[in-house]
Amino acid sequence: MVERLYNYFENVIQYGDEMVRAIGETLVMVSISGIISTLIGLTMGVVLVITKKDGILENRFINNILGKFINIFRSIPFVILLAALIPVTRFFMGTTIGLKGAIVPLIFGSAPFVARQIESALLSVDSGVIEAAHSMGSTPFEIIYRVLLREALPEIIYSLIITTVSLIGFSAVAGTVGGGGLGDFAIRYGYQHFKTDIMIVTIVILVTLITAIQWSGEKILSKIKK
Repeated sequence: MVERLYNYFENVIQYGDEMVRAIGETLVMVSISGIISTLIGLTMGVVLVITKKDGILENRFINNILGKFINIFRSIPFVILLAALIPVTRFFMGTTIGLKGAIVPLIFGSAPFVARQIESALLSVDSGVIEAAHSMGSTPFEIIYRVLLREALPEIIYSLIITTVSLIGFSAVAGTVGGGGLGDFAIRYGYQHFKTDIMIVTIVILVTLITAIQWSGEKILSKIKK
């Protein structure tokens, strides 16, 4: 038992530097792709709401096209999306492996998810408040900023928490096919070398990251609601 524990910690220490690097890569991937996908998803979500039937800028054509585009990308499993976007990733990043190679698929995989979450949050805003703002002469931009986004802020924050948690899972999947980060670390040093302890440590780190993000997000959300 003692020998097994010794070997366990010895393996962890041996790959300590690589583990720290993998954690850093995961955080970078999630941060960059999270910021970009949030901006894209927020924009698409707002457009979906304002162009829907009886929306403040109703446009059924744009709404249908954008909705179908989002549905298509949401229906593609992330592993398949990684392979399908290889030409796009190579065009933008110059490579399809490592940290750079994972960012583009992460954005494409999460932005449609963000868009639907934002759409749901904005649709929860009382239509009476929107009508009141419109009757007072508010412009569409003012309604979007002062009414929709402000009223739905708690729901938007909660959506972003869910998105960030999902991105960590996506980043681990990207790592299994050479995308870098903790997924790559688990496959390269754990799975391929039959080191179960490395796999367990990677899982613990991922769970810890997700728990920390969930806890921090809920704290921020509670302060906003107050």
